[in-house]
Formats: sequence, C-alpha cells, structure tokens
Amino acid sequence: MGESIDLLQGTLDLLVLRTVALGPGHGYAIARLIKERSKQVFLVEEGALYPALHRLERKGWIESEWGVSENNRKAKYYQITPRGRSALRAEVAEWQRYTKAVAGVLQPV
Repeated sequence: MGESIDLLQGTLDLLVLRTVALGPGHGYAIARLIKERSKQVFLVEEGALYPALHRLERKGWIESEWGVSENNRKAKYYQITPRGRSALRAEVAEWQRYTKAVAGVLQPV
C-alpha cells in the first residue's frame, strides 16, 4: 500500500463537497468515505476537515443539522445545497481542466 499524500490547496474542499453530494453525513463518515474512495491515499484529519466543512457552510454550499450517529451519539450531519451542486459542477470542470494541463506538461517531449 502506498503512502498518503498531502492535498493541494483547495482540493480538500472539492473532495468534501463531492462526498457530501453522495448523501448527508457527519464529519467522521465524510473523512472515512474520502479515505475509502481514494484507496487510502487521502487521510483527512479533523484539523483540516472541520475548517473545510465550515468554509463550505459559510459559502452556502452545504448546510448542517444535528442528528444521531450509527453508534447513538449526537452528530452534526452535512448535506449539499442547490448552490453547492452548481459549485460542484463548476469545481469539477475546473479540476478536469487543471489535471489535463498538468498531464500535458508531464508528457515526454
């Protein structure tokens, strides 16, 4: 298994937004899903996750409400908003443009 890697600035917000678009979830579940979907490459620590969730909430891209987790504990659940869905489409398009440009630079001459 490979090592985890640091996320580029701005990438975490995109990964969190995409994960929340799959369905509502609490912080631990969001971090776990990012880890699973990245095949353990991205390990999102609480110190990075919660500021990202708060940023996305301030932008109006996600919203939260309190609920009860699988292990019967109080947890804040996050879900994407209509503005967040629009932002996600734009962010994914920008990310695809970015990765295509990086791939072009990495091609052998």
